[in-house]
This record gives sequence, structure tokens and C-alpha cells, in this order.
Amino acid sequence: MNGMAAISPESQDGAAAVGLPHSIEAEQALLGALLVNNDVFDRITSIISEVHFFDPVHGRIFEVIARRIQKNALASPVTIKAFLEDDPGLAELGGPAYLVRLAGASASVFAARDYAQMIYDLAIRRDLIAIGEEISSKATAMEVDDEPAEQIIHAEQRLYQLGEQGNVDSGFQSFLKAVTDAVNVANAAYQRDGGLAGISTGLTDMDKILGGLHPSDLLILAGRPSMGKTALATNIAYNIAKTYKKGTRPDGSEGAVNGGVVGFYSLEMSAEQLAARILSEAAQVSSHQIRNGDMNEQEFRDFVEAAKELENCPLYIDDTAALPISQLAARARRLKRTNGLDLIVVDYLQLVRPATAKDSRVNEVSEITQGLKAIAKELEIPVIALSQLSRQVENREDKRPQLSDLRESGSIEQDADVVMFVYRGEYYKEREQPAEHEADKMMTWQAEMEELRGKAEVIIGKQRHGPIGSIDLAFEGQFTKFSDLARAWQGDDKEF
Repeated sequence: MNGMAAISPESQDGAAAVGLPHSIEAEQALLGALLVNNDVFDRITSIISEVHFFDPVHGRIFEVIARRIQKNALASPVTIKAFLEDDPGLAELGGPAYLVRLAGASASVFAARDYAQMIYDLAIRRDLIAIGEEISSKATAMEVDDEPAEQIIHAEQRLYQLGEQGNVDSGFQSFLKAVTDAVNVANAAYQRDGGLAGISTGLTDMDKILGGLHPSDLLILAGRPSMGKTALATNIAYNIAKTYKKGTRPDGSEGAVNGGVVGFYSLEMSAEQLAARILSEAAQVSSHQIRNGDMNEQEFRDFVEAAKELENCPLYIDDTAALPISQLAARARRLKRTNGLDLIVVDYLQLVRPATAKDSRVNEVSEITQGLKAIAKELEIPVIALSQLSRQVENREDKRPQLSDLRESGSIEQDADVVMFVYRGEYYKEREQPAEHEADKMMTWQAEMEELRGKAEVIIGKQRHGPIGSIDLAFEGQFTKFSDLARAWQGDDKEF
């Protein structure tokens, strides 16, 4: 690189900057190759972006080149000069003449990808050094409110982000990239059977109104006790885990092409109780019979056979009680890193602890819902969180829940992308049974019970990206199983 002066980055200070891993020569060689042959860009665009350059001036030159090429316009020393004439950093290096010198000292087109990889690796090393220094600084500070356990979680989060995205602070992204991502999602939905943009819940009518479970979405599944919240969440988790298939996605990455890996935080029930529910559904043996060991030989065989089939099902259960939201996030990151992760279920929201005690329960719930939404965005997966409803539902004539029935409803309603309510009219009607001597009332009650028996309703009270409405499902209480409701007009589409 004759005639190329070594450059000190504008954002670094003296000796500290010099000590960081970098290669000015590699950056100059890559930029020169791009200016000479724009086709090189396609080979290196998946590896680096402007943020990976050590020298900020080089980062800005790369950004201008990239924007020109993405518009199918020529990027050469002459064409990009106008966009950089007022750049003070470039002026220090000799102005537009520096661009000509870059092109004159370009690397081989075939070596460009190796230079790009080298620049990326050095950028990651600098980020690792920055994270290490931050960890060391915080550990040395000995502040009262800065617990070591919280420092570990924070460090793990930073390292996870670095490992997943190659850059700790992603910052702003161009509208072009956002539009491209949206088109890719729509294309994946178009190509997929059933036209779902998200993961199928295994329940046809629910998929129709939700379009599947979408990455980065927080879904709240709420209901009064005994409505079947846990049963529905367990059914969805099982449906997704049992259809899991790994392969190459449309964007070229490896991951779930059908179904997914599920992480289930069971803060109320033990892992064994939850597994028994799933086995009850899979084996079609009553959960009461399983719990009491009251099975005949055939039922026990079905139970054992179902257990064998579920051995390799990618459904991971964490039954730690009173889990803080920060720990929940850390464990989710760990699971995604080691086994993959496509869906999280939290049963239930009010049992999650905030990272720090707040002055009111409303503020605590707000921190938890914001934390769950942050996990969904960070890991790019849907999160289903179950929630209790307040007792005011019981005081109304119509027991169907609504958004205002959510406990500490403000933050839950605000942070959630989807709010669903589980409602079983059969449960309430059963408790309205008239006395035996009231024959007329008894006949009316029996007719109403027959109409409601084995049916459930999932009410979509809020959906940020779609319609609200109601979904009718079949419910088999003995197996704690929700399924599509069989209808006489199976060939017709259901209207919402």
C-alpha cells in the first residue's frame, strides 16, 4: 500500500485506539476493490456493513458505495466524490484524491471476501474488548444496587447479542432493509401451505384470524380460573413442538421450517404435572386416570407409547417458581444458543417477579410485560404469556371477558400485540342448575347445557396487525384438550 498513510479513527483516543485490533490496509484494499469492480459488493454484503470498519471515514465511504450499488448506480471515485466532498475526515486524508488512491491500490477481486471477513473478525474482537472492559469496570465499582448476579445476566445478554448479530448496538436500519424484510416475510407466507406468515398453532380457525404466531410478538392469553388457559397454551406448545422440522429457510439460514422448539416456563405447575397433561392429550387417556394410576392395560400401553413418541419432542420445561424477568430472559437466550428456540410460553405472567421491587404492583407488571416484549424482539420469536383476570367478570350478567378485566390492565394491554381471552360458557351454565322440582327451568337448562357442552370460545380482544373477533373451539375436559370444532359445513370458510 505505497502512498497510503495510516489513519487514526476520529472516535478513538490516541494510544487506546492504536492498541485495538484493526487493519487499515485491509479496509483500504477492500474499498479499492469495490471502487474498481462493483460486482464485489454482492460477495461481501452478507459479511460486513459500515459499522465494522475501524476507521470512521472508511465506514462512511463504504456506506456511500453500498447505497449507490443498491440503486443499480455506478460507484467509482468520480461518482461518489460529490457525496463526500464536505466530509472533514476525508479532507484530512487529501480529499477526493484519496478515493483515486484507494482505487489505484485495490486488492484482487478474488481476495475481497477474505479481506471482508478479516475486517468483520477484527470488529468483533474490538466489541469483545469493549464488553470485557465494561464487565471489569462494573465489577470493580462495588455499587450497592449493582448485584453480581445482575451483572452476569447483563454480560450474558451483551455477549448473546454480539454472537447472534455480530454487533452489540444495531442502532438504526435503513427503510430499504425494513421493506426487504417485510417482502421476505410476505413471500414466505405465500410459499407456505395455508398462507401463514407465522408458526401454525395447530388450530385451523385460530391460524386464520392470527395468521400463525409471528416473531417478535407478545401474545397475552387471559381468562378466569378453570377456563382452560394452561390447557390451551399447552396444546399450542405441544402442536408446535411435535411438528418441528429443521431445514434451510427461504433466507438461507438453518432453523425450523415447520413447527418449532418451545420453551415453557411453568411457574404454577411442576414439570411432571405439565408433562402429564401433554401425555393425556397425546394418549387420549384422562389426566385424572393418569394422576391416580387408574388405567386398564390398553390405556397404559397407549400412555407408554405416547411417552415414547414424545421423547425427542423439542419442548423444554422450566418449573422454577417466582422467576425474575431478568433470569427468564437469560435462560431463554441460553436455550436458543444451545438448542434453538422458536416460541416461549409463560404460565403465568403474575407469577413472574420484577428484576427489582417497585413501589406498586402496576409498575411491577409493567416491567414484566415490557421485559417479555423485549425478549420477543431480541430473540425474534413469539412469546405467549398467560394472565389472570380480575373478579369483576363474575359480577356481570354476561361473563365474556373484555380488555378492562385484565389485572393491572394498562401495561398488559399496551405492550401486547395480541390479547386473547378463553371463555367456556359451559362452566358458568353448569353452576346455574335449577332445583329438581322446577321442571320447566330444568328442561331449558338441559337444552342450554347441551348446546354449550364441549365448546369453548377464544375471544381476540386486541390484535395490532389484524382483526379482532371470536374463535369457536372444541374442548375435551377429561384430556384438557382444545381442538378445531367439527361443523356440518366443513367445506365452508368461517367468517370472522
